[in-house]
Amino acid sequence: MQLMDRDDDLERAIALSLMEVQASHSQEDVVSVDISDEEEDHFQAELQCAIEASKAGSDARHSTAHLFKPTNTSEFEVSQSSTSTPSSSVPFLYERAQLEKERLERRKHLRGESDDHEGPREKSQQPPVKRQHLSSIHERTDRRTNQSLTVSNNSSSSSQEVRSGGKTSNVTISVVDQLFWDGELRPTANRHSQPRKDGRATFRMNEVLGPKTDISFAIISSYSTSVSWIYEFFDPHTPVILAAQPDQSGQAISKNILPNWIMTVPFLRNGRGCQHMKFMLIFYKTGRLRVVVSTANLVDYDWRDIENVVWLQDVPPRSRPLPHDPKVVDDFPSIMQKVLHAVNVRPALANMLANDHPDLPLETIHDLRSKWDFSKVRVKLIPSIAGKHEGWPTVIQTGHTRLMKAVRDLGLRTGKGRAAKELTIECQGSSIGTYSTQWLNEFHLSARGESADDWLDEPKTRRAKLPWPAVKIIFPSLKTVRESVLGEPGGGTMFCRTNQWEAAKFPRELFYDSNSAGGHVLMHSKMIIATVRQKSTPFASASKSNSKARSTIQSSSDKGKSKVIVISDSETESETKAQEDAVEVQNEPIGWAYVGSHNFTPSAWGTLSGSGFNPVLNIVNYELGILFPLYEEEDAKRVSCFHRPARKYVLGEDRPWIQEESPAFGASSRD
Repeated sequence: MQLMDRDDDLERAIALSLMEVQASHSQEDVVSVDISDEEEDHFQAELQCAIEASKAGSDARHSTAHLFKPTNTSEFEVSQSSTSTPSSSVPFLYERAQLEKERLERRKHLRGESDDHEGPREKSQQPPVKRQHLSSIHERTDRRTNQSLTVSNNSSSSSQEVRSGGKTSNVTISVVDQLFWDGELRPTANRHSQPRKDGRATFRMNEVLGPKTDISFAIISSYSTSVSWIYEFFDPHTPVILAAQPDQSGQAISKNILPNWIMTVPFLRNGRGCQHMKFMLIFYKTGRLRVVVSTANLVDYDWRDIENVVWLQDVPPRSRPLPHDPKVVDDFPSIMQKVLHAVNVRPALANMLANDHPDLPLETIHDLRSKWDFSKVRVKLIPSIAGKHEGWPTVIQTGHTRLMKAVRDLGLRTGKGRAAKELTIECQGSSIGTYSTQWLNEFHLSARGESADDWLDEPKTRRAKLPWPAVKIIFPSLKTVRESVLGEPGGGTMFCRTNQWEAAKFPRELFYDSNSAGGHVLMHSKMIIATVRQKSTPFASASKSNSKARSTIQSSSDKGKSKVIVISDSETESETKAQEDAVEVQNEPIGWAYVGSHNFTPSAWGTLSGSGFNPVLNIVNYELGILFPLYEEEDAKRVSCFHRPARKYVLGEDRPWIQEESPAFGASSRD
């Protein structure tokens, strides 16, 4: 059924591609002009000025042009080079083309046309584009705002102070035009909960991608993909690599599916498991890169009717490439490179370079770390790579043992024994696994940042008898699904089976209801909120009092300052020093948060076996997410997509949502 749906999508996408190509050809042949006489007179006057300016300035520009070649590839300079004078010998033609372009834009505005707000399904007006004077044509840049990994209160635009000519004014900038150099985490917009009850800002697909004409290349990944839907967000000439779910054979293949589009799939043992990663690498013509990690599939339903979460960050190009260092394996870009290799991007990239697109911004996968500066990316990347992984150096690069390594790198290790801190994890997702006390304790150990070497050397019979750890499993109850805006028919992306829930040793007492903080919608997001507290001992109390005193002193001295969360994987000494200069002293973290494609299941996070000396981690799925620290309880509240504290199931009254028990479903659907 899924293959048939994919074929239908491809047919629709091919039809759209042909329509757009034909439309572009017809637009090249005929351009209709419909403007007033007064506006035409004004245009001709400006055109005459351009001619005079061109004659007067041609020699001067020709003699000095070589002095102003860019020396690095910052966003400002790349943007200038891509939109400024292409040749000093034809300045008039360039200015004439700019004026013609602006005239068409003005005509478009007069006719009341608007840009897509969420693809072809919804329309919304964008702020009108003001006509630029001739003197400003060569100064055009991406005037977009920087945003940090904080929660905004306005999802459609932001008001920024802009200085021009010594004057300061407030300018409203649409989200689609903003840049997020420090990273941003937001839920997706949902037509059933706008505005959100919690007032949080949201992302739509067109806001994540930006203007389609700005994109030079993209690598996108999803478990379930509507090709005809996502295709419309890209220019038909833009090369795109789509990492998707393999067929039942589980064989890795790469093939052309549309003009300029290649679909690639990774290997799955015996065809079992999922390519469940949801990410995007968007390369722009200015040289900028946008990294996106989300919980949403590339289907309209996930971006319209249910709630998901998106993290993204803009990454600038380096002024000069960084030499490849095979010893660096643990920073953000090197892990992202492993992910690209794992999901079979390499042959697709080679295919594009060898055929229609020899000038891609990414020529090899290693270019990702070499050509782009990830020094401001503070989050930790957490992948799961399907397969068998053996030995500590390999095991800590994937699955829940990668989570353990990231938690430890953040300094959030809880310790062992009587002095250990207590950790509670709240695991929210859209699919339930088959749980045992052994696996839950195994995962909880990694969540504490503690190695499983001692754990693996314990007898299996002893591990199987351990009590449940401090875990809360957040999953919607039947009541919550029935009371949601779409009711039971809207529960097609939530999975729990009857035989799981009714199993004799299933941890029913760990279940809590999943309710969106944004409204009565169901959540396809996957999130873990982990909070640490000291055990109740006299020594812990004294330590807590001292910490509180230090916090009070710091708060009074740092009033008005914004908190900077720094997790550095810097690659050069100069980058490290620059970060240290920008960091403010702050309290110790109270925990961490994870957001990504991992559901709280052994298939997603992996299962350990072997010994403490030679561990073995088996993982069924390909997954990807991010992890970052939380510094106060308010951080956890702002980040969480679900109501906290979550309501605990009342055993005997509450029951999880189970599709097979609903008359609205005859069989399981996709995740």
